[in-house]
Amino acid sequence: MGGCEGSRWRLPNSEREETTSEPQAPLLDRQSAHWKNAVGFWLLGLCNNFSYVVMLSAAHDILRHERASGNQSHVDPSPMPIPHNSSSRFDCNSVSTAAVLLADILPTLLIKLLAPLGLHLLPYSPRVLLSGVCSAGSFVLVAFSHSVSISLCGVVLASISSGLGEVTFLSLTAFYPRAVISWWSSGTGGAGLLGALSYLGLTQAGLSPQHTLLSMLGIPALLLASYFLLLTSPESQDPGGEDEADTGARQPLIGTETSELKPGSSWNLSLQERWTVFKGLLCYIIPLVLVYFAEYFINQGLTNDQHREFAMAAACISDTLGISLSGVLALPLHDFLCSLP
Repeated sequence: MGGCEGSRWRLPNSEREETTSEPQAPLLDRQSAHWKNAVGFWLLGLCNNFSYVVMLSAAHDILRHERASGNQSHVDPSPMPIPHNSSSRFDCNSVSTAAVLLADILPTLLIKLLAPLGLHLLPYSPRVLLSGVCSAGSFVLVAFSHSVSISLCGVVLASISSGLGEVTFLSLTAFYPRAVISWWSSGTGGAGLLGALSYLGLTQAGLSPQHTLLSMLGIPALLLASYFLLLTSPESQDPGGEDEADTGARQPLIGTETSELKPGSSWNLSLQERWTVFKGLLCYIIPLVLVYFAEYFINQGLTNDQHREFAMAAACISDTLGISLSGVLALPLHDFLCSLP
């Protein structure tokens, strides 16, 4: 016994290194997959919302500037403003920028309304490919457009890309660890900042709106690369979480039945089941509707020069006041919900 036990400690160094390194390999693989998915979903959130944000940033140029007649290679360096209402004290276009907002959001709304009826029949990869093609098409169409109507068609393509991508990628997060939702959300926030700043920065640097839009064609390519090359296979993921405690807490949700689910299989719900799930989400949907309504409704604000400085300082009370009211109302609401059986 003593000899056998002693021989166990006299393993060659190479064998001991292999023995200790074997358990580390799966851990390194999981860490690598975690960061690939995290970065992948951040980039998908960024790229998916990028064209949507850029079209809103370019709304003024889309509606106010005309392309030089018969010239497809560049924008007229001295674009002629479309006649607007000179009787108003505001800087008004003949067409409200809300036209661009509606063209940028209504197709997305239609896609999201129709998605539960049959979008699951189309696999994820073709959906992502279609989203990337629509995004690239939106930049090209608006860049080479000679009329507002054609430009708005390009904006519609951007909306289709954003709406289809959002439904697709948010559905896909159900088959990855929960952390990817935060990364996706962070990416969409980055799109709001980087999309607006990139368009403003490039045009202010002297680049024409057309060349600015064409320079953004790398974004759809990055979206496709993030999905097809960076994300790991969802079938090998544990959607329950990363640590043992979290897995234990979620055990009823990831038992034998749910662990065998594949992307698209959860759509086999009856209409009654879908309506039940939707009703449970209304307490989250309604506040978000109000927030986004207010946020985008103020985009039509017509920013008088004499009043602009005071208006910008005074309007900043809105977010702080809203947050304060939500905190005050959340206290009794929390106690009421927690008292329910």
